[in-house]
Amino acid sequence: MAQNASESGSPLAGVAGRYASALFELAREERSVDAVAEGLERFDALLSESADLRRLVRSPAFSAGDQVKAIEAVLASAEIGGLAGNFIRLSAANRRLFALPEMIRGFRTLVRESKGIVRAEVRLAEQPSDAVLQDIKASLRDVARSEIDLDLRIDPSLIGGIVVKLGSRMVDASLRTKLNSIRLAMRDAR
Repeated sequence: MAQNASESGSPLAGVAGRYASALFELAREERSVDAVAEGLERFDALLSESADLRRLVRSPAFSAGDQVKAIEAVLASAEIGGLAGNFIRLSAANRRLFALPEMIRGFRTLVRESKGIVRAEVRLAEQPSDAVLQDIKASLRDVARSEIDLDLRIDPSLIGGIVVKLGSRMVDASLRTKLNSIRLAMRDAR
């Protein structure tokens, strides 16, 4: 029997957590977790690209009927069907589109957990070469002893070096942090 988010200690809570958990359980029962994840990822990409779609999802000014009609058109255009499409339609019909981005994040988390994949956030000052990126992934896999879902972010303010967050652990080997440490040490030495 599945535990709810608050019982299992999962970060999924509230409306988004309940919807994501229900979708994950249904997708698992239908052996379609990967297909649902792919459909949700496509919809999430559309959300990232379209300010109009984000407005539709976030705004309470649209009626449920308007949201459902618009979502139907988006799903048809993007060829998102099956359980993922039905889930998005249900979210619109139930006036829960505002929580859809969080539902998608929650579903992603459940998929990663079920597959034993660890999420790693890596920040670099500039885009790494493919070879360097593969080395980073391999090193993180060795440390985590698991597959890695890498979230790469470019942050020029780091100046150089790397900041890695793996689960609850964080390593900051950025040049910015080293320079700040030297600055503090010099100030304290006066």
